[in-house]
Amino acid sequence: MIWLIGAAIVAALTWYLFVKPLHYWSDRGVKQTKPWIFLGDSWTTLFRRMSFSEFLEWIYNMYPNERYVGFYQFSTPTLMLRDPELIKQITVKDFDHFTDHRSFVDPDADPLWGKNLFSLKGQRWREMRATLSGSFTSSKMKTMFALMDEAADNFVQYFLDKKEDLIELEMKDTYTRYTNDVIATTAFGIKVDSLAEPSNTFYLMGKKITNFTGIITTLKFLGFFVFPTIFKKLKIALLDKDASMFFKTIINETIKTREDNHIVRPDMINMLLEARKGIKHEENGAVETGFATVQESSDMGKFKQLKTLTNDDITSQALSFFFAGFDTISTAMCFGSYELAVNKDVQDRLREEIRTTYKENDGKITYDVLLKMKYLDMVVSEILRKWPPFSRVDRVCTKPYIISPQTSQEKPIHLKNKKIMIIIPTIAIHRDPNFYPDPEKFDPERFSDHKNINPYYYMPFGLGPRNCIGSRFALIEMKTLLFKILLNFEIEPAKRMILPLKLVKGAVGPSTYVEGDFWFTFKRIS
Repeated sequence: MIWLIGAAIVAALTWYLFVKPLHYWSDRGVKQTKPWIFLGDSWTTLFRRMSFSEFLEWIYNMYPNERYVGFYQFSTPTLMLRDPELIKQITVKDFDHFTDHRSFVDPDADPLWGKNLFSLKGQRWREMRATLSGSFTSSKMKTMFALMDEAADNFVQYFLDKKEDLIELEMKDTYTRYTNDVIATTAFGIKVDSLAEPSNTFYLMGKKITNFTGIITTLKFLGFFVFPTIFKKLKIALLDKDASMFFKTIINETIKTREDNHIVRPDMINMLLEARKGIKHEENGAVETGFATVQESSDMGKFKQLKTLTNDDITSQALSFFFAGFDTISTAMCFGSYELAVNKDVQDRLREEIRTTYKENDGKITYDVLLKMKYLDMVVSEILRKWPPFSRVDRVCTKPYIISPQTSQEKPIHLKNKKIMIIIPTIAIHRDPNFYPDPEKFDPERFSDHKNINPYYYMPFGLGPRNCIGSRFALIEMKTLLFKILLNFEIEPAKRMILPLKLVKGAVGPSTYVEGDFWFTFKRIS
């Protein structure tokens, strides 16, 4: 009898703690997935059934006539938005209810992660965004262009100096060396050449701090999601401690040297030091970086700037360049190289525009010249449509909110719990045939007339006031290198490249990986 009572109690607790939470959405009249007990819908990636991008598309296409669909990241109820008007409502019109990203790392345990713009919340985020917004304008990018241009020249010259007609490369490693050098010179104020010096400390530490692979990191990610309270109490950090200290030391030493010797350099440290002093610069009408550029919300002008910007704050913002640029931009460049390699007509047309522009400007390429190239912008826009740097956008409801019904089948959805996540599946929306006919086709002509593109189904850098502050930086970084490479080389798939591409299933973290890596050849143009 006692055994039966005990079994009943265990069964009741199991149902209440692990089964009932997985009916959160269906209990509220929302179409949902069929989650597994304990794992929710995360079994798909844990058991390597699909990549995270494929997972998002799978959920998105499950109920094609719904404005939203519910699923579960382990036991966390997550609402995926499918309707552009609802996405606009959440990210722009009612942004005040959805100001934050989900936080899974304790800022006290990992202050450099916790203080970066992506991780900050509420009023602190508003103040930091207002403080930094003036550092990412078109004018500021124009000031930094010379540094990026030099890094791109060094990249291409390294391969020209090899005197080989055909050079086989694994492009993920190769492109991260370029993005590393750009970050080093623009965000940390130092020059490195990671192709000529492949084992330089800056590059190795950059790889270390952005490495989200491996068993230990995977277990950390799982722990942050499944046992957030325990991980917070144990103050478990995400970033490598040695790498964090390395970059912290660099920033402190650089700031001291510049302030002691009155050194001014057109880079991010100088801009942040000016922001610390309260110095503001007006936009001077520089050419915009392209169609994919996201604009700063007019609401930013209402927010107060931080009265103090510490060295740790500056270090954290500089490190955010690694998180946002080291891996994601190099990955976007890899997918861009793939599309150009297998779509030779697009590559040839782009090269013709590059050659014409190069000749018309006597080989002197400026910021304004580069960003007036229409077909280059069309190609980059299409790369970011098919292979967006971030496969999804997330938000947390910070104030009670009701999603009103629009059909007789819908019910009001009351969002009160801050643990509920809102997901906007960027990659799935970018590949929806209702928005982009024949979405698997790489077709830059989609962007020949921007009037045909609804901004709420094109979001490579997010939406609303909490969009990516570095979109201009990323676009000019990509365009500069593409210009220099295609002027001198043809990009072709290497023999060891697996075609068509197959995404790695079950990868944990923000990156997208392909089976067999990105192998291409640079064919010298005589």
